[in-house]
Amino acid sequence: MKPNPKLSRPARRAVLVVHVTASASWLGLSLGLLALGTTAASDGSAVTVEASVRAMKLFADWLLIPVALLTLLSGLVLSLGTVWGLARYRWVYTKFWLTLATTTATVFALRPGVNSAVTAVAAGGPLPDAGDVLFGPVVSLSAYVFMTVISVLKPWGKTRRGKRPRPERPGLLA
Repeated sequence: MKPNPKLSRPARRAVLVVHVTASASWLGLSLGLLALGTTAASDGSAVTVEASVRAMKLFADWLLIPVALLTLLSGLVLSLGTVWGLARYRWVYTKFWLTLATTTATVFALRPGVNSAVTAVAAGGPLPDAGDVLFGPVVSLSAYVFMTVISVLKPWGKTRRGKRPRPERPGLLA
């Protein structure tokens, strides 16, 4: 079996910077969405509610998806191009699946919820359901904080796949 090609040090560092920046951006966007959602859900002023949900729509439509995909892609490149691997360590595997799940939830739950809130409020009605503008940001923020913690602590050890002996790579010191 041929070992996976690894990223050179400059390439790994560049991808790592992109990944950390995109991940921090996603975390910040979620925090901003939570602040806007809380304002929309708790303020009685129709103007403030509408401004909040419209701002949420801008974030959801123009920033969340590209940042989410960049985070997912850069994480995948890092995992496949470094010794961490995608399925060798439980924390990497967990981060991958959580990132995939939150990206999917952003597309199929958060954005539609924000869009329905904007439609209702723009038509002159009240915010239909505070959960539409609060649930997504709360879940994403919780997931991103958890992923940040496991990125720093690297808990749980290797997976079964990671415990298998790896083939020797020529040129590497033991």
